Amino acid sequence: MSTLEEFTIEQSDRVLCVAAHPDDLEYGVSAAVAKWVEQGVDVTYLLLTTGEAGIQDKSPEETGPLRAQEQKRACAKVGVDDLRILDFSDGVLEYSTELRKKIVEVIRDVKPTVLVLTEWALEVPWGLNHADHRVAGLAAVDAVRDAGNKWLFTDLTDENGAQLDYWQVSTLLVSGSDRPTHQIEITGAPIEKGIESLREHRVYLENLGDHPDPSDLLRGMTELETDADEEQRYALAVRRFDL
Repeated sequence: MSTLEEFTIEQSDRVLCVAAHPDDLEYGVSAAVAKWVEQGVDVTYLLLTTGEAGIQDKSPEETGPLRAQEQKRACAKVGVDDLRILDFSDGVLEYSTELRKKIVEVIRDVKPTVLVLTEWALEVPWGLNHADHRVAGLAAVDAVRDAGNKWLFTDLTDENGAQLDYWQVSTLLVSGSDRPTHQIEITGAPIEKGIESLREHRVYLENLGDHPDPSDLLRGMTELETDADEEQRYALAVRRFDL
C-alpha cells in the first residue's frame, strides 16, 4: 500500500465504531483503536448483532453469547471498555427505520466526533461484501445524518429519562474502501494489539477452517511500501468524509 495523508486525532475527540458482527472491527480498525486509546481518546464499539448465525456446528443460542464474550476479550486487548451489542438478527439484518433509530440513540448518547464503519458497497477489495455489512454501513451513514436532525426521533431518552439531544458527528471514516483518502499508521504496538484482538475470536476463527493466521493476514492487509533497508511499517487505509 502506498502512503496516504495521515489522519490525526485529538485527545478531546470521541470515537464510535459501528459494525454488524463480533470480529468485524478486528480486521484493521482495532489496531487504529489501540493507537487512539493509548493517546487518551475514548472509544465505543457498537455491534448490531451478536453474530449468532456465524458458526455452522453450534446453535445460535450457544453461539451468540460465546461470540459476545470473544468480543469483550478482543476489546480488552485494545483498551475498549464501552462495548454495546444490539439484538438484531445475524445473517438477515434488514435496513429499517428501527435500525437507524437504534444507532441514532447510541450516537446521541456517546456524542462521538468521529464515527468509524466498514465499507457498505457490494464489491469490496476482497470480493463480494456480506449482506449484513452492506446494511450496517448504509444504516450507520444515514443514522449519522438522522442524529444531527433535531426533529427526528425526539422520543429518545437517556437512562434517567432525559431527552437525548441531537448530535452532529464531525468526521466519518470508512475502513475497507477501494478509494481510501487517508491512513492511520499502526506500526509497532498498535498492530500487535490489533493482531491479538483478532486472535481472541478463537472459536469463531477455528470454525471457519481456512482462516489465515491473524498476524499474516493483518500485516499483509496493512503493510506500507518501504525501501529494502527500512523497517516495515503498517497503516490502516480509510476513506474520510467531513460532515
